[in-house]
Amino acid sequence: MAGRVRQPIDVGALEAYLCDKISGFKGPLEVKQFGFGQSNPTYQLVSGTGTKYVMRKKPPGKLLSTSAHQVEREYRILHALAGTDVPVPAVYCLCEDTAVIGTAFYVMEFLDGRIIEDAAMLEYPAQDRSLMWQSAVETLAKLHRIDYKALGLDTFGKSSGFYNRQLKTWQITAASQEKAVDVDTGEPVGSIPHFPQLLAYFAREQPRDRATIVHGDFKIDNLVFHKTEPRVIGVLDWEMSTIGHPLSDLCGLLGVYYTTDADVEWTMQNRAFKAGCTPGLPTVDGALGQYAAVAEWDPKPDMQWAMAFSMMRGAVICQGIAARAARRQASSEEAKRYADSFVPMAEYSWALVQRRAAEKGIEPGASKL
Repeated sequence: MAGRVRQPIDVGALEAYLCDKISGFKGPLEVKQFGFGQSNPTYQLVSGTGTKYVMRKKPPGKLLSTSAHQVEREYRILHALAGTDVPVPAVYCLCEDTAVIGTAFYVMEFLDGRIIEDAAMLEYPAQDRSLMWQSAVETLAKLHRIDYKALGLDTFGKSSGFYNRQLKTWQITAASQEKAVDVDTGEPVGSIPHFPQLLAYFAREQPRDRATIVHGDFKIDNLVFHKTEPRVIGVLDWEMSTIGHPLSDLCGLLGVYYTTDADVEWTMQNRAFKAGCTPGLPTVDGALGQYAAVAEWDPKPDMQWAMAFSMMRGAVICQGIAARAARRQASSEEAKRYADSFVPMAEYSWALVQRRAAEKGIEPGASKL
């Protein structure tokens, strides 16, 4: 999966740093770049002894958001989770000195397993598909039942008010991103449809507050599965992790079901998740039941609200990818596909809000926070 380096780095400086910081590391260093990683460029490093490592760094240039690209947080959470029943790669060093390769970065273990881009797992037998999805759901539940204070993560996030903080964060982020202009055409990225109405509704109606470690982007392609066995051996991409509401992670994992049922055609749909289309895939209720049995709480009553919020959040994230693509800072070759999704994601979020509001007999609202 690693290939040409699209965003060059000073290999000599990196090699010297790693020889000093990682026990047993020797040159010469070989560097390749992975195709995945929408936010933080991700590289495969091979030492002179043939040992493989993975480096995650911040993007080059001036960053649009101070809340994104936090490789320092990724390093901290991975270090804290070492030794728990949540599988994560070992981390070796964190470099915050931008003089080395231009941005902060960290180096972690290379997990020799499978990263599955298609969440429907169509190339696998139905039994394996079922067991891999079960492992993914149970891995998330294990994460959410961890006592984060016992891991020394008291200051990793606040213990209450998660969704209100999210609203403020995404409002500020979107306002910055919509002003980004394409370096060639001069056209702005543009605003998110229905955004003021969505903010007002989510501020007014929320589920019961909870506080757990949340991954922030928990989905199948951020998991590493064993090379031959149907089980998760590692969870990747922790840059948006914090202390927050576990519903947010459930939406990240199960969003493929909801987006497939959206009324509009868009790039996030996967017809394999239509009910009954793919043997071995769990139903939403089945997955939530598996989760509840391990996490010891039932998320079902609040999933529609949470999914509407998740779609709004996803729209802001994809708007950010569009902004980075416009400034030629996008780190993934698939950036355009995600960038084009922010408008339909927002439209679908608003449709879910209207549906839920109609069921409860209330108005969605139209004022700003």
